[in-house]
Amino acid sequence: MSAPVSAGVLVWRRGAEGPQVLLVHPGGPFWRGKDAAAWSIPKGLVEADEDNRAAAVREFAEEVGQPVAGDFVELTPCRTPGGKWVHAWLVEADLDLTALRSNTFELEWPKGSGRMQAFPEVDQAAYFTAEEARARIHKGQRPILEEALRRIAEG
Repeated sequence: MSAPVSAGVLVWRRGAEGPQVLLVHPGGPFWRGKDAAAWSIPKGLVEADEDNRAAAVREFAEEVGQPVAGDFVELTPCRTPGGKWVHAWLVEADLDLTALRSNTFELEWPKGSGRMQAFPEVDQAAYFTAEEARARIHKGQRPILEEALRRIAEG
């Protein structure tokens, strides 16, 4: 069995104090109240026979509620500690995040109750400076963030 593959888009914009990257906070009860190392690039699983970049763009729209366009720069795929491969693209865009609309998932909650509840896949989206993003991003995605920041600095 091969390792799962996810694909996502790391959006960045120019800020007064340098580049800012867009990260999303996962929804649901497990992540409630967690901040450090809890945020992610908008990403999700690649479907069978789906192009990785097409999956990244689809997942971004599903999780943030709006499309992303621009000049996509492919970043080096990285393997997370859990074994999943993450493919990511960097794109510059200054998006309005006030109308965040994420798709949902169902989960038995409270656990053992037999009741299914719907939760948003993403409950927050925000732009962060490089230092803020380093503190918030999942440790398995830090190589993607660091490469993206290097590429942005190189122009």
